[in-house]
Amino acid sequence: LSCLGLQIGRLEGQVARYKSAAENAEKVEDELKAEKRKLQRELRTALDKIEEMEMTNSHLMKRLEKMKANRTALLSQQ
Repeated sequence: LSCLGLQIGRLEGQVARYKSAAENAEKVEDELKAEKRKLQRELRTALDKIEEMEMTNSHLMKRLEKMKANRTALLSQQ
């Protein structure tokens, strides 16, 4: 009978450890999910900024080409 009591005690200890480990794992999972959401927001912001900069770059490249064409036209008129 005392052997059974020891077994029950060990099993209760195991259950408590497993429960604690499960709760800790859930906490870590929640933290990781929050971090993932934060990183996804940062990624979207960075991608939007890249798109904006690419559009600006394209616009500036077109303006530069026009300026070069104008300069060439002016030089050829002289």
